[in-house]
Amino acid sequence: MSKRIFLDYASTTPLDKRVLKAMLPYFSETFGNPSAIYKEGLEAKAPVKQARVDIAQILNCKAEEIIFTASGTEADNLAVLGTFNYWKKELKDSKPHIITTNIEHPGILEMCRFIEKEGGEVTYVPVEENGIVDPTKIKAALKPTTVLVTIILASNEIGTIQPVKEISRMIAEYKKENNLDNAYPYLHTDASQAANYLDISFQKLGVDMMTLDASKLYGPKGVGLLAAKRHVLLSPIIRGGGQEKGLRSGTENVAGIVGMTEALKISHAMREEESERLAKLQEYFIQSVIKYIPDVSINGDITRRLPNNVNICIPGLDAEFAVIKLDHEGIACSSASSCMNLSEESYSYVVDALGERGKQCRASSLRFTFGRATTKKDLDLTLKKITNIIITQ
Repeated sequence: MSKRIFLDYASTTPLDKRVLKAMLPYFSETFGNPSAIYKEGLEAKAPVKQARVDIAQILNCKAEEIIFTASGTEADNLAVLGTFNYWKKELKDSKPHIITTNIEHPGILEMCRFIEKEGGEVTYVPVEENGIVDPTKIKAALKPTTVLVTIILASNEIGTIQPVKEISRMIAEYKKENNLDNAYPYLHTDASQAANYLDISFQKLGVDMMTLDASKLYGPKGVGLLAAKRHVLLSPIIRGGGQEKGLRSGTENVAGIVGMTEALKISHAMREEESERLAKLQEYFIQSVIKYIPDVSINGDITRRLPNNVNICIPGLDAEFAVIKLDHEGIACSSASSCMNLSEESYSYVVDALGERGKQCRASSLRFTFGRATTKKDLDLTLKKITNIIITQ
């Protein structure tokens, strides 16, 4: 093939040329340390300050509530471990309790497992067979020592959109019913996959903290953020010079922060139009695979999902082998989260969580995620190649 077809936009996105243009001056021209008090430092500090304002307007929060990190994973870690460490000291004799689901990003799940080893308590609420968690089960898991509920806004693997707003309401009801005036439990959501396609307003979602990752937004890799409301109390997980209100020490990545801001602004401006375009491609691709591939099924809810995600199960398919074969044919897709490719068990734990059928599909599923460059022609060729692989396997 003369042109490769990239269908793994959930793993990463190419840098938008407009984003690169915005970043370029901060690699060499405006190179100062934002913490310095002389001219070069102040010149570098100004765009970081403006970035907080611009991002806050999109998220509907305060500029001072933006904490820049080096990735979405670090932001997730800060939300979870930062909350646990703070309340571990405050609760003294009680174990801080965290609630999450069994399909979260590894940045959440691995930190939760670490916290269990550190004396914390974690409840992993299983999602339903459609890949969506039942809010009433989250509420049922709440108790006086619950300091954090962390729910991904949209799954990075199967694209299902979680009822975060309803979970926020359930938490409020629980606190009212039990006459609690605690600042906690906080509600955190990882919106990294959702930011291109969903409304991520703090007020509309009712969250206390939110993670974003620039690499999912057609922005630079190596920069992310945690937006945390002013009432949220966290302990830093990286210590040093006290940047980011003491919560994330380290010299700010000015070029990366500028790039992430520009990427988020572009994504926000084209969100509705691009979502509509991709939803049509998604419907077409789903209908096509169902028509031409025997016994195929869709992983996750068919309607409550991101418009760029199609995750299919083909019984008997060796998904890893299929990914390699498609790569050889010039098509990039995945069989699980890229973050799981370094683990010994690279099958999809998210698909595995979808009931009995999920267990049968965990090693036989392919994830196709579309992006700004995806066309109907790309999908037609992809379908043809998949069909050939199934026939020859």
